[in-house]
Amino acid sequence: MAAEQNQKLDKQDRLLVIACGMIAREILAVKAQLGLDHLELNCLPAEYHFYPDRIAPAMDEAITEAKAQGFRHIFVGYADCGTGGHLDVVCEKHGVQRMAGPHCFAFYQRMETYRKIADDDMMSFYMTDFLCRQFDAFFIKPLGLDKHPELIADYFGNYEKLIYLAQTDDPELDKVAQMAADMLGLVYERRPTGYGDLPAGLARAAELQSH
Repeated sequence: MAAEQNQKLDKQDRLLVIACGMIAREILAVKAQLGLDHLELNCLPAEYHFYPDRIAPAMDEAITEAKAQGFRHIFVGYADCGTGGHLDVVCEKHGVQRMAGPHCFAFYQRMETYRKIADDDMMSFYMTDFLCRQFDAFFIKPLGLDKHPELIADYFGNYEKLIYLAQTDDPELDKVAQMAADMLGLVYERRPTGYGDLPAGLARAAELQSH
């Protein structure tokens, strides 16, 4: 009982980030970069990228559970991500904040920049480091393109460009993105974004926690 009480007290002083599994590696990299040793990470399944209707209910449950465990400082490592405002309802219910923006493709590019280019990118298909690493698992197999490549035209026929938003400088990931563009018949563009607004978002969450 005493050990459990001590664990709860310890968690009261920590910052819990409940995030999309697609940005777990990036959050840990920023944690190390900023020296946020008190940051603890919990991720919802990355596959919710395909099922945005699952994000808000899962986040509601995750925050409720985290509070029961003793966490007082919680930050949501998601943008809206296709929830249509439902994630904001959950955040308001629990009094927590999330990453600003419509999706990670926006905050990786920084919101100020994204607002200026969003219209021009309307016909573009975005990839990130995660999506390059998981291209087969997240696109080829779920869409059945490994068995039915003729479906490429149906899925990607309205896109004109593939834009790789590179968080890191990794030639191997660049090769995957270029290969994907060639396979999908899209013009290829690489944009080195780094972590965009993520460091500022996590730093701000940590600062709010300290007050």
